[in-house]
Amino acid sequence: MTAIETSGLTKEYGDLTAVDDLDLTVDDGEVFGFLGPNGAGKSTTINMLLDFARPTAGSATVLGYDAQTDADEISPRVGVLPEGFDIYPRLSGRRHIEFASKTKAASDDPDEILERVGLSAEDAQRPAGDYSKGMRQRLATGMALVGDPDLLIMDEPSSGLDPHGIREMQELVRSEAERGTTVFFSSHILEHVEAVCDRIGVLNEGELVAVDTIEGLRDEIGGGATMTLALSGPAAELRAVAADVRGLTDVTASGRTLECTITDPTAKAGVVTALDDAGATIEDLRIEEVSLESLFTALTNGSGSETGTDARSGTGDGAALETETEVPR
Repeated sequence: MTAIETSGLTKEYGDLTAVDDLDLTVDDGEVFGFLGPNGAGKSTTINMLLDFARPTAGSATVLGYDAQTDADEISPRVGVLPEGFDIYPRLSGRRHIEFASKTKAASDDPDEILERVGLSAEDAQRPAGDYSKGMRQRLATGMALVGDPDLLIMDEPSSGLDPHGIREMQELVRSEAERGTTVFFSSHILEHVEAVCDRIGVLNEGELVAVDTIEGLRDEIGGGATMTLALSGPAAELRAVAADVRGLTDVTASGRTLECTITDPTAKAGVVTALDDAGATIEDLRIEEVSLESLFTALTNGSGSETGTDARSGTGDGAALETETEVPR
């Protein structure tokens, strides 16, 4: 079963198109990263999946149910961590989980949930207003996990976190994936995505421009990895040999070192074979893969707003989600 499937999903605001003809499938049990510059339409897409916004055209199914007509069937089986989540500073962490359990009519043990997201028994009794940003993020994740959802949707889960907090969030995502939960999260923090995702989809100006594993995207876009070979003798004499290998470009020689750019992954073995046939001895070989940041830039042409506002819809990404999950005062 697919956890999420959209067909021609489109959201327009007058003459402005926030999401344009989106066809996307997220498999059951996978960790799927939804990437895009700020304002690309990621949160607008999430809002339509959760029936917080109605599409102009197209359709979406979540856990096999229609996102618009079967929202009541979907809601109990989905946990949501919104980008703009809020907490009630006077309530303890435990009371937050109890509130979420009551709202979802769930019978979860609050202490088990808090332990699951890395909050101690002492933390559970403290007012959430005293929590660090990372602790608040874990608490909000705990609230999303109440009811043991089949699908966890996270909108910019690493936003505002320091490196330690990001690592903690990565561990949480991995832990939930190991439990069999499908995790779908939007992000523009590429290190987080690369560390935990099975596949990624890249949204740019409302259009899905790529869906693949990170390795698949590297291969599809052309690789661009840099290969450095340390030889036992002068590299200049063997530069022409390497340059003749199909799938290598920009071959340079310096001392006993050859450096080249790989545009075809099969060239990695090809250059080693060619140099060996030419009588060269390779003492060391290092390959530096193209970064996810470079892939992202190539796919989006470096576009995107830095303000966090969906420039084409005129609304801040995640605005609808904040209202849905804020703890009442």
